Amino acid sequence: MKIEPIPMPNSSDRMRQIVSVLALTGTLIINYLANALPLNGQTTAQVSDKFPVYFVPAGYVFAIWGIIYLGLLAFTIYQALPSQRANPLLRRIGYLFAATSVVNGIWLFMWHYEQFAITLVFMLTLLALLITIYLRLDIGRADVPTLDRWLVHMPFSIYLGWITVATIANITDVLYLSGWDGWGFSGQVWATIMLVAATAIASAVALTRRSLAYTTVIVWAFIGIAVKQADAPLVATTALITAAVVAVVAVAALILSLTRISTKTPRTAP
Repeated sequence: MKIEPIPMPNSSDRMRQIVSVLALTGTLIINYLANALPLNGQTTAQVSDKFPVYFVPAGYVFAIWGIIYLGLLAFTIYQALPSQRANPLLRRIGYLFAATSVVNGIWLFMWHYEQFAITLVFMLTLLALLITIYLRLDIGRADVPTLDRWLVHMPFSIYLGWITVATIANITDVLYLSGWDGWGFSGQVWATIMLVAATAIASAVALTRRSLAYTTVIVWAFIGIAVKQADAPLVATTALITAAVVAVVAVAALILSLTRISTKTPRTAP
């Protein structure tokens, strides 16, 4: 049996730890000031309320940012520990996490100062960075220690789930501002199409990655859309149906995965 050498920390690891701490600290400060000041005299939610689009959840849904930032804070503290300096999993992330923090902060400034076309560029960049982290960590497939699963895989799964929804919402906002006529289809129809598309993405992640954290965020957002769009029956009904579909697929994928694991586990003789 070949014994893998224990990785040794180096100066690059320490620098990555420091940059990650500073990046998240900056993001948290900007997020606080964005609503405490607020930036440009309006809160993040007040800017969002200017768009009469259907792919928007109820206000309470945005409380998920608290969970996201708690998860990222836990990750940042964990990755900063001396014992984690040479963690191969954290080395795979590199400076990508710091990049997400910078992009997040810039997006907030652009959003508050109503540079909406630019916000879409940064939102897509944030989505791409999170997908890259997700793939590098091989979330849902890699067998990792418990702490890595809860403090590394979990925070990024939740973050990516929300940004998947936020990206679609950002696109609908920019299309609305551009005066796009929807090729003759109503806003409700397009919201329905986007819900179905998001369901396909979430189902694919559930089946290939078995990430309950990711799919739970999608279900949370869809239910919020149903609540917010109660006066738009087509959207509300579709949101509830798609939320149920994602939930069922996620649970089925998890059960299938557990079944496969149990059948592969060798039984000891009585």
